[in-house]
Amino acid sequence: MRTPSTGLSERLAAAWIPVALAASVAMLAAAHAFERFGGYAPCLLCLKQREVYWVAAGMALVALAALRSPRLRALRPWMGLALGLVFLFGAGLAGFHAGVEWKWWPGPAACAAGGGSVAGLDMSGLVEGSLKVQLPSCDDAAWRLAGLSMAGWNALVSLGLAATGVAAWRFGRGRA
Repeated sequence: MRTPSTGLSERLAAAWIPVALAASVAMLAAAHAFERFGGYAPCLLCLKQREVYWVAAGMALVALAALRSPRLRALRPWMGLALGLVFLFGAGLAGFHAGVEWKWWPGPAACAAGGGSVAGLDMSGLVEGSLKVQLPSCDDAAWRLAGLSMAGWNALVSLGLAATGVAAWRFGRGRA
């Protein structure tokens, strides 16, 4: 017997990969907007967190292309699970960064740069190698909302995406 929750779980399993792609693009757009329009230069760990979304977006695009083949549709739940695991890694990375910002543990040695914005730099000096650019320090949260930094919010979003990916895998097995 089909219940309303069964229909919802089937829709979740079918829609997860496009949702993962859209979420990745939205998070990348938000990060770049904070940088471009807000003037918040990303630190090393911020840039690493963006890489997770680039990987997830690429995986989602490949999965969407692969799912056009009837022979590969049975792999949909596993592709969705793989995306969920990428987001789980991203949640761990963002949680680590939030802990560095709260001074719970030290960040990587490369994070102690303490630089500023790269806007308005003389690009000829950068090309010649005479100008050194330092990224902001990873242990200084430049922005907070409700007590959470961008890394903290990213950890929550990534954890939610990971849970959604696992749920889509769980509901999608055998229904692809």
